[in-house]
Amino acid sequence: MKITRSFIYYGYDKTTYENCNDLIRTTNLNHTEILNIWLVIDAIMFIIFSRLNIFGVDERQTMFYGIYMLIALAGEILLHVFRLHTQRFALVIVYIETIVLMSFSILASNARTFMAAVMFPVILVVIALSFIDTMLRMSFVLLIYSTVFLWQSYINKPNSISNLDIYNTITYLILALILHYTFQRARMRQFETYQKNVQITRELEVKSSFDALTSLLNRGRFFSMAGEILKNEHSDYIAVCLLDLDSFKQINDKLGHQMGDKVIQIAGKTILDSLNIDYTEKWSFPERAVREKLSFAGRLGGDEFIVLVRGRSDEETIRGILRQMLDDLNAVELGELHGIHASFGATTITKEDFDIDVIYTRADDALYESKRAGKNQITFN
Repeated sequence: MKITRSFIYYGYDKTTYENCNDLIRTTNLNHTEILNIWLVIDAIMFIIFSRLNIFGVDERQTMFYGIYMLIALAGEILLHVFRLHTQRFALVIVYIETIVLMSFSILASNARTFMAAVMFPVILVVIALSFIDTMLRMSFVLLIYSTVFLWQSYINKPNSISNLDIYNTITYLILALILHYTFQRARMRQFETYQKNVQITRELEVKSSFDALTSLLNRGRFFSMAGEILKNEHSDYIAVCLLDLDSFKQINDKLGHQMGDKVIQIAGKTILDSLNIDYTEKWSFPERAVREKLSFAGRLGGDEFIVLVRGRSDEETIRGILRQMLDDLNAVELGELHGIHASFGATTITKEDFDIDVIYTRADDALYESKRAGKNQITFN
């Protein structure tokens, strides 16, 4: 069973094959576009040959070649216009393309009854090299097309020519199947290597962007993202808030550093939950947050945090979010710890603000006011 499964997926297991599905679909669509262009050029050449009545191409076949030229052109236009929607139907498009190519090659080969087929064997090998599905399905499809072609050859051509078609078709079918397996196995190897490299890149991106203890952005990435937002036009309402846990040194001294790390983790999770930050694809979050105007948060180090809130209409709404965040922290019960207290210092960003350091200073001044006024409260600058 394992050997059969490996052969069907070009020597790889089903899971590896499915992980490469996006690359397979993209490759198939790219090759479909190339083959459409080739079919247009080929059909134009045959139209010219038929009009000139040379190379055994009858003038009566002009309309036949013109129809295929229009089909290929229509396919090319549709692939470009609806490129974003074709990924879902990539496999259907592949098999429509094979029907077009194979029917063209069968009809073109049988149109010249006095000659052995030339177009069909070429198309057979081209399809085998161009498209990747599964070895079983592609073998079945190529066998069916070969059978249809030989049947048409037997009906329309003299025995001497149809016998030559049988020999050529069997030879090229075996060659096509061998080349299909060999080439697509090599492609799968490339896809697998690419996927591994992408995974490594994503892991490095996560490690370089996020704090390992809290899953918040690290200091460098937070300021980089904030700076990118500020350098572009920003008319939406934005606020930056600094958070500093109150009496954190006493937690470490009385309850131990392990409890201190747990407190920092809980604080980080509370911030994430309050801002509804989605880390479904953590590696792409920094780019998505900037592009889609999402809120994000970072850990500056120790027990200091920073958040940037976007997509809210006014200061009162942001005060409500920060108040809920503070209430959730105060409600934490963890062993001997009854509530996590924190001081908040917030400031709004105007259209005239372009320097994150200036904004940070304003938020830091507001944080100092919260500390001076008794801690565990929110101050807006």
